[in-house]
Amino acid sequence: METMIAWAPDGRRIASGSDDKTVQVWQMGSTATVAEIETYRGHSLWVVTLAWSPDGTYIASGGNDATIHIWDVGRKETALIYRDHPFGVNALAWSPDGTRIASCSWDNIIRVWDVVTGNTLFTYHGHSNWVNTVAWSPDGTRIASGGRDKTVQVWDAVTGHVMFTYHDHSSWVYTVAWSPDGTRIASAGNDGTVQVWQAV
Repeated sequence: METMIAWAPDGRRIASGSDDKTVQVWQMGSTATVAEIETYRGHSLWVVTLAWSPDGTYIASGGNDATIHIWDVGRKETALIYRDHPFGVNALAWSPDGTRIASCSWDNIIRVWDVVTGNTLFTYHGHSNWVNTVAWSPDGTRIASGGRDKTVQVWDAVTGHVMFTYHDHSSWVYTVAWSPDGTRIASAGNDGTVQVWQAV
């Protein structure tokens, strides 16, 4: 069963994650055909989330095995594995400049990683329950997150200091997304609502 899918920035490839513990890369053909071109194996449990780097050279994947794998698409190999989460990774997102990754987990914590070294730059502890989603602002200065504590939180992507907390969802927050100009955030939750917030 495929659990996650994402287009490459060039629009010609698709990456998918699966409950068979693999990440697969597919090439779009000229006649709406799709051909598998690579399978990455390394996770020991389901792959839950994945994302392409902004330049399309890497794929980051996170899974129920509590690891994040950075796959070098050109070399077809694992570049790094991040292991600081003690529980499964729910979501991850690349910074717009491709130098950092934010990830969230069942441990209620968000980690921001240095892509090159794999070191945790800082952790964000503002949520009181599982964190389900993370998203960088288009300018890379802020991160929005949402979780089972029914909140959407916006915080500084360098210091980790919280800037805003939104409390209007009556149940879990599943996903958040920034507007292209970075002035608004849309959030969707288990309460059946999609809400749009002013982020500035």
